Amino acid sequence: MEFGSINVLAVVVSALVAMAVGFLWFSPPLFEKMWLAGIGKTREEVAGQSPARFLIAFVSALLESYILAALLNIVGGPSIGSALQLAFVIWVSFVAATSAANFAFAGRKLSLWLVENGNHLLVLFVMALILGAWK
Repeated sequence: MEFGSINVLAVVVSALVAMAVGFLWFSPPLFEKMWLAGIGKTREEVAGQSPARFLIAFVSALLESYILAALLNIVGGPSIGSALQLAFVIWVSFVAATSAANFAFAGRKLSLWLVENGNHLLVLFVMALILGAWK
């Protein structure tokens, strides 16, 4: 399968920006309290976890950005409009739908699903804007 020309710098920048969005999203002024309540942990418990989680998150963001860029090339090349549409389709069909099923079987609250999936949607939109605008 031919993915076309992928702008690697745009992929890396969008992954870095995705990390920044996550840090802001899950910060005290925004959704940290709701997220911590949803996962049943304290800020100290989360802070004590392995820093490897940030490497995993970054590698995941790189992969997500690369695949979004590749799919944009497949559907006709990057543009802001097509990138935002594709990001929404990916979110609703793969991220939101599969995580909804996982949350339902795990008995997790809707509020946690909204916080986590709101972040995923925003991250995909930000990636789409970067990849769609960066030619």
